[in-house]
Amino acid sequence: MAARPPDSLERLTQTDLIGVVRELIGEVGRLRAENEKLSSAFTELKTEHQAVKDELARLKNLPPRPPQKPSGMDKATDRSVSGGGGAKNPEGKKSGRRRGSQLDKLTIGATVVVGAKVPPGSRHKGYEEIVVQDLSLSPQVTRYRRERWQTPEGKTIIAALDPGIVGGYGPNLHRFVLALHFSGQVTCERIVALLNGMGVMISKRQVVRLLTVKLETFRAEDEAVLNAGLHGAYVTVDDTGARHAGESGYTTQIGSDRFTVFRTGPSKSRQAFLSRLCGSTALYVINDEALDYMKGRQLPQIIIDKFADHEERIFPRHEDWERHLQALGLTDLKVTPDPVLIASEGALWGAIRHQGLLADTVIVSDDAGQFRVGVHALCWVHLERLVHKLVPANDKQRNAVEIAKRMIWWFYASLKEYKQAPNPQQAQVLRDRFDRIFKRRGTGYVMLDRLLRRLFHHKDALLRVLDRPEIPLNTNASENDIRAFVTKRKISGGTVSDNGRDARDIMLGLAKTCMKLKLSFYEFLGARLGVPGTQIIPPLAQFIRPVPP
Repeated sequence: MAARPPDSLERLTQTDLIGVVRELIGEVGRLRAENEKLSSAFTELKTEHQAVKDELARLKNLPPRPPQKPSGMDKATDRSVSGGGGAKNPEGKKSGRRRGSQLDKLTIGATVVVGAKVPPGSRHKGYEEIVVQDLSLSPQVTRYRRERWQTPEGKTIIAALDPGIVGGYGPNLHRFVLALHFSGQVTCERIVALLNGMGVMISKRQVVRLLTVKLETFRAEDEAVLNAGLHGAYVTVDDTGARHAGESGYTTQIGSDRFTVFRTGPSKSRQAFLSRLCGSTALYVINDEALDYMKGRQLPQIIIDKFADHEERIFPRHEDWERHLQALGLTDLKVTPDPVLIASEGALWGAIRHQGLLADTVIVSDDAGQFRVGVHALCWVHLERLVHKLVPANDKQRNAVEIAKRMIWWFYASLKEYKQAPNPQQAQVLRDRFDRIFKRRGTGYVMLDRLLRRLFHHKDALLRVLDRPEIPLNTNASENDIRAFVTKRKISGGTVSDNGRDARDIMLGLAKTCMKLKLSFYEFLGARLGVPGTQIIPPLAQFIRPVPP
């Protein structure tokens, strides 16, 4: 039978104490090793359990689980650079500043003096003012008596109505419906219920017609906005899923700090992205830029020479381009890379450059393959998110991930400071720091080593800001823009007709563009629909196109 340990450690000799400590150290080591095994097993079981839940949700047609909580790198480094964070001071306390008055933005239409009942002998001490805003919505029904005439030749002439009237509804009602649906995200059913409750007799079919009846006017403006935006310093891009005519599709967002456009189609391939950059013109051009693109995509030189030696270089229709590919004998080739695909992408890129688009414009993306064209830059928030998503199994791996994240956060804050005051010496210092961060090996976490090695290969795209400090470091603006589209998708679902799809893309894009230009979307609609009394708003492209030096 083992002897009981003494009640007090003071009774143990020094030799006995050393032995007890050694036993405890060994026990702690054993428990630590066992804890790491259990932690690793728990992580694997957690991952497997989540995979099973995701598969079960997929089989039940349930919505996917929400994305992983963001790390907050961008907001944290904003506070470190600006010293504030907007509403809080550097100590993290709430700022005592109050918002300024908004009354100077209002136009006073009438002044009403309100009298008070006072006892005799009271002295008048002036007035206390309050500005009250109100809104009056009431239907206005007008009967138009249109003269009819018959010419000597027997032709009937009827007096023309105001062009703002559509199917028995005036331009104010038309503007109200567009603003509710696209800016307010109100469904057609609720618009009908609201208007009927106000005394306007209208059906859902008539509301849908108002959403698309003057689409060509807005389509032309949307195309001009995209064309002007592609002459700027940069664009940020993103995409999301979209349903159309019962089929899955994709919506691409293209924008900057001054504009936003949406384009929906059945594919999100690079060829589809290049087609959307071309705008409404189905143009294919073989020029030096197109041939360089084909060469960069490893298209065989013998095929490139066929395009270079042919006299025909510009193809204004898709059918003409298909016929040209057949004449060169490329459609029958079954090789890798696909010559038809690479050649089509190259011809689209040639058409973009032929129109003078993206001459010096940087495309900032989240590293999706379809966006890697032209001068390219990568989003730092998406880069850090890859590190944030790693699932370490033990303390050593968790410590390695934490160190990597901290170094990336510090570097990201330095890039923000560089954008405010760029200089060549600091740019070289940051390039050297980038090498030290992403060339690290032997962190003790193999997955982290592989990720850092992969990110290092994107050094040029990640450090594009050192040469072009005017571009953003992330695609947060694109994600914010596309959130409005996702909200519209959740509320109204997919689209059925091509006009409905185009109306959604065009009007959402114009609403976002007006917001960025600090213009009222409601006033913009009134100006384009000819609502009497609205202010004149020039074409939006005039606000977007960069002013030549």
